[in-house]
Amino acid sequence: MECIVHFEVLHSDGPKELRGLLFLDKGSKPTESQLIEMFKDMKFDVTLADREKLVFKPVNSRDKYSSIRITSFDTGEEDFKEDRELKSLIGNLLPQRPTGI
Repeated sequence: MECIVHFEVLHSDGPKELRGLLFLDKGSKPTESQLIEMFKDMKFDVTLADREKLVFKPVNSRDKYSSIRITSFDTGEEDFKEDRELKSLIGNLLPQRPTGI
């Protein structure tokens, strides 16, 4: 299955949002080596700096970017994510107790 990797490259003049493409087995997630290889194909020679935040740093300190941060993965499958702000808004708009006649 296709997985679109959304990421942000941090340059001195500001961030630039880009996308990459990986082909994965159904139900699997991208591995560190797959991500690094994808970046190499895009001419970004990087190493993983922060596994939890998915931040990559350039191997060569002379590169014109300071880091790459993955922002999301899109596999085309629906992911349920609770929208707390929407839930709070609806909770405030709906009456807390039934109103009497």
